[in-house]
Amino acid sequence: MNGYYIYRMFRQIILLILLACGLNSAAQQHTVGLFLTDSTSFNGYTLFAPSANTTTYLIDNCGATINSWESDFRPGQSAYLMEDGSLIRTARIGSPFSSGGTGGRIEKYSWNGALTWGYNYSTDTYHQHHDIEVLPNGNVLILAWELRTTAETIQAGRDPSRVPGSGLWSERIVEVKPIGAMGGDIVWEWHLWDHLVQDLDTFSNNYGAVEDHPELIDINFPYNSISSDWIHANSIDYNPELDQIMINSRDFEEFWIIDHGTTTQEAAGHTGGRYGKGGDILYRWGNPRTYKQGTGEDQVFSLQHDAHWIPAGLPGEGQIAVFNNGVQRPEGNYSSIDIVAPDINSDGSYNIGPDGTFGPDTLVWSFGGADDNRFYSPRLSGSQRLPNGNTLICIGTSGTFI
Repeated sequence: MNGYYIYRMFRQIILLILLACGLNSAAQQHTVGLFLTDSTSFNGYTLFAPSANTTTYLIDNCGATINSWESDFRPGQSAYLMEDGSLIRTARIGSPFSSGGTGGRIEKYSWNGALTWGYNYSTDTYHQHHDIEVLPNGNVLILAWELRTTAETIQAGRDPSRVPGSGLWSERIVEVKPIGAMGGDIVWEWHLWDHLVQDLDTFSNNYGAVEDHPELIDINFPYNSISSDWIHANSIDYNPELDQIMINSRDFEEFWIIDHGTTTQEAAGHTGGRYGKGGDILYRWGNPRTYKQGTGEDQVFSLQHDAHWIPAGLPGEGQIAVFNNGVQRPEGNYSSIDIVAPDINSDGSYNIGPDGTFGPDTLVWSFGGADDNRFYSPRLSGSQRLPNGNTLICIGTSGTFI
């Protein structure tokens, strides 16, 4: 990344006060600013976008500002520094949707702060939220809500007693090719609504048993939820070696991986594409109760954020890191950085074990615990593996980098 290291932020954070480098742990009478830096930290830059501010900042390990970018809009919860020094960020604009993480606009700025591309993805029936992903070809994957009416939702097999009057906000992913200063062409799309299952109503669409179809999403899970934002996806990532997309669902408490190597038509079905499964889920992990396998003891994640592959060339490459917020864990509330190594074959396909669940059974690494409340954040937050093997952590609700 030419010395620039992207730090994904889903958080509200206090701007660091610019203090001189070299402070050590004895200087912790400070309540904000630089507390500690030493020779074992990775010497790079950190990018962050405070959610209550229109400015995005790039700082060094001393807390000094390297660059900043000013927008007319608060962030839509993600910002990325590109290899050429440009910034791409989401922006918060008005919409009929009111759930957390709202965005609606994507902006690109030059290193010098000039707006070079602005693209709104928002109408009365769809709206970008939380995150985007820039692909190697320069196209942008957009994570967006899409409105499904009450009638559509009931016909899809949702329990009528748990259908809000406004219907459900489902999820879609679109791939946009930027055009000019404000335009874009949609060149690929995927809709979660094409991959549902339900066992409630034989006369409605999608009837079947999710335990027999873990590649599909149970429209009635979570079983006690009446929220319009029933999925609450909060991150999107792309693996160029596998041509796969990962999205993280906070309310399902798991992440999903799908095939990007499909046409839009194949992505709407259950066959075709690089892995032969169309737009169905290739792999899911974190909470097997979502496909009626296992119990609460098998659930690992709790309202988690920022699921992403560790990029190639970094320690742990190909493994998946998650900020596990840890709300209402059986042993008490605490957050952790959890890393899982998927049970993957050489061709990029995934295995289901004899117990009917996707492996593995255990994490390869976890940091944070019930006895260390420094890391607890009930929402927001993220992490990033660094080239020296360290892990950068953002504790979103307290506004802390570690």
